[in-house]
Amino acid sequence: MASAADAERAARAFGAFQRALADLPAPRLHETIPHFHDTPRRLESFECAVQRDSAGRAAEAREEIAQVRGRRELAAVLVKAAASGTVPERIVHNDAKLANVLFDAASGEALCVVDLDTVMPGLALFDFGDLVRSMATRAAEDERDTSRVRLEPELFESIARGYVVATRELLTPAERELLVPAAQVIVFERAVRFLIDHLDGDRYYRIARQGQTLDRGRTQLALLDALLAAERALQQIVTRV
Repeated sequence: MASAADAERAARAFGAFQRALADLPAPRLHETIPHFHDTPRRLESFECAVQRDSAGRAAEAREEIAQVRGRRELAAVLVKAAASGTVPERIVHNDAKLANVLFDAASGEALCVVDLDTVMPGLALFDFGDLVRSMATRAAEDERDTSRVRLEPELFESIARGYVVATRELLTPAERELLVPAAQVIVFERAVRFLIDHLDGDRYYRIARQGQTLDRGRTQLALLDALLAAERALQQIVTRV
């Protein structure tokens, strides 16, 4: 579980990682996982999974399916920004979380970012969204009691501060304006991915118990609700830091 200090250090490390690679010369990096953050494409796959219902689980996930459909407008937010040229393509990590930062055992300072198999072209916003998704709540990713899934303002502020300070000379105004929406999109996308896997019979994510992937999807949807409810306050935090 991330402390506020660790969250800030981790976010700063990922921001520094993006900044360090900003002037990497050509050729363009290979896309190790094409369409990885193509959220509209993920949503199409979700609808196909609902229609297939190959594991016979759609009925038990009826409420979650409706929640996803009710938030479907989020899917196009980042894709449209990229297509319009509003935000630039950058080199990003695509798995930004505390576990992928190496810390100094004595000082606690972040030394470097690790686990580079998903490093490829994308949007800087993807990594910020993942940082919020993975560190802005103290609830477990597979928490069964969604009432315990709370957005922690001090953790969000620590993430925002670390990331914005590290990327202050890199991010454009348009990217900074989309930081909070990016967190919403990435959380939504992960909820969709979890629910697809649940509907397909747990083929992708490892599970230790029946229903774990559905619980993961429910947790993401609860976090998404919290991010949407606090949107104005979170935008103020980003502006302040």
